[in-house]
Amino acid sequence: MLIETKGLSKFYKHKDGIVEAIKDINLGFNQGDFVTITGPSGSGKTTLLLLLAGLLRPTAGSIKFQKHELHSASDNVLAGIRSKHIGFVMQNFSLIPYLSVLNNVLIPLSLNQNGERTKSDYAIHLLETVGLKDRMNHLPKELSAGQQQRVAIARALVNKPNLILADEPTGNLDPALSIEILEVLKRINIENQITIAMVTHSPTASKYGNIRIHIDKGSIVN
Repeated sequence: MLIETKGLSKFYKHKDGIVEAIKDINLGFNQGDFVTITGPSGSGKTTLLLLLAGLLRPTAGSIKFQKHELHSASDNVLAGIRSKHIGFVMQNFSLIPYLSVLNNVLIPLSLNQNGERTKSDYAIHLLETVGLKDRMNHLPKELSAGQQQRVAIARALVNKPNLILADEPTGNLDPALSIEILEVLKRINIENQITIAMVTHSPTASKYGNIRIHIDKGSIVN
C-alpha cells in the first residue's frame, strides 16, 4: 500500500461554527494506481489532496505514506518526503516565465551526488517523453497551453517520484488539449508505475482512473 488513510478529517473554525472540510475519509491505493477524485466545488477535493501531500495537518485520523506517518511527522520530514517522493501538477502550470523549458524542469532538483550533466540528461529525457525535447531552450511564453502543462508534468517527474498529485491539470485547457494531457499522464502511469491522484471536475478525465472517488460535503459517497 502506497497511501492509506483512516478516519481522516479536517475541520476549520468559522464565525458561524465548525466547517467540516473532510470527514472520516478511509482510503488506500497502491503503486501504479490512477486515482481520480471528483465532486462539486467546495466538496473537499483539494483539501484531501493537500492532506495527502502533507501540506495540511489533519484535525483527526491518520495518513500513512509508505512507512511514514504523515499526520505526526515533523515539517522537515514532510518536506523531505515531498522533495523525494511526490510530484505536483497544478491547473495554472506555475512555470517561471524567464527560465527556459529545460531550466523549469530542473527546478525541483536539489544538489546531490549526481553531477549537473546527469540531471540535465534526465530532464531532457523527460522532455522527450512528453514530446518537447525540441522546445527545451524556449521560454514558457513561446509555448501553447498544452505544451506548458506538459513541461509541468516533466517537472513533476524529475525527482523520480512514487506519487503525482494533480489538481485540475486540464482545467485551463480546451477539450482536445485536455485529452492530450490525460493521455500523457496515463502513459506515464502505466509505463513507470507512478501512482497518480488527480482532482477533476471533468467526467471525461475521471474515466482515466482505475480508482474513482466522488466526494460531497467532505465525505466519500461512492
